[in-house]
Formats: sequence, C-alpha cells, structure tokens
Amino acid sequence: MSALTDLCNEIAGCRQCDLAKQRNRVVPGEGAEDATIAFIGEAPGWHEDQQGRPFVGPAGQFLDELLASIGMKRQQVYICNVLKCRPPGNRDPLPMEVKTCQQWLDRQLALIRPRMIVTLGRYSMARFFPGETISKIHGKARREGGIIHYAMYHPAAALHQQALRDTIKADMRRIPALLAETQPQPDAKVAPKPRQLSFL
Repeated sequence: MSALTDLCNEIAGCRQCDLAKQRNRVVPGEGAEDATIAFIGEAPGWHEDQQGRPFVGPAGQFLDELLASIGMKRQQVYICNVLKCRPPGNRDPLPMEVKTCQQWLDRQLALIRPRMIVTLGRYSMARFFPGETISKIHGKARREGGIIHYAMYHPAAALHQQALRDTIKADMRRIPALLAETQPQPDAKVAPKPRQLSFL
C-alpha cells in the first residue's frame, strides 16, 4: 500500500469538524500518485458525496472534456478539493473548515510533488493566490519553489454562466505550454558532436 493510499484512508476517518456529522462519503481525491499536474477544486458536491470521488457530477464531466482538449485523461493527473467533505446544501466552505482541512491538502501535495498546481475556483485560488480575485487572476501563472501555480475558473462556473465556457477552455489550452517550461532542459554537453563530412 502506498503512502498516498494510506493518507487517503486517514482522511476518510477524519472527524475534526462538523462536516463529518453530515457527510455521506469522504472525498479525499484520486489520480496518478506521480502526477505532473494537481487540480484542486473547492469542495465535494452531491454526486461526489454519494460516490466518494472528486468531480464526478456535471462539473466533472466538463473537467474530463477539458482534459481531453489537451490530450490528457483524469488518470494522468491528480484531482482533489480544498475540503474533503461536502458542506450542507453545497454552501461555501467556512474559514474554519478550510483551515481544518488544509493539513490534508498539504500532505497530499507533499507526496505527489506535482510540477503544476491548477486551482479551480475561488477557494483553492485563495490558498495559492491570496488577496487576488478570480476574474483578474484566471489564466495567469506564478512560479514558486519550482512549482507553477495556475488559476482557473471552477468548471461549474460554465454550467451557470455559458459565457465563461470559452474562457475556461482557452485557459486550459495554455497548460501544455506552461508545463513544457518546467521540463528539465537537456544538457548541452551531451549533444551529439557534429561530424566532419568527407568528400570523395
């Protein structure tokens, strides 16, 4: 059993805040343990609470579509949320809940060590882009400690405001180029030496 699986099992038993009393299933997260990209949403919704998996409702279907647009599948990335339990009635996360759950997210990221963290929505954005607003920061990247932090609207926003759909798609399409910037450059010393041509 891997360290990340152990951690997810530990998260599943968490009872550190009142959300534990009302949840159906804990939603730790899922995906590749060595994922290059971690997508972090806000909190589980109704569908996620039923299945114990992140982004499996309508917003998750759009996220799958977005991943496909850059040639990726959810199995290749890691997907989780700031909160691991659904807030009642899908209300916004409370500051105390975000603070309580922060340890889990920190430990997940420490184990996965992604090269890029994509925040989906205001609450995950606030964790990595404090003091910013999503309308100004979306589609922009910051490098910190060797990791690219990249802010996007939550996929659910496109379900409520169709006008945002194209914006979200455009922001997603920037990810491969940003990720390429984090690839280690080949050492110039190992480049093949030019061969001298002989004329016969």
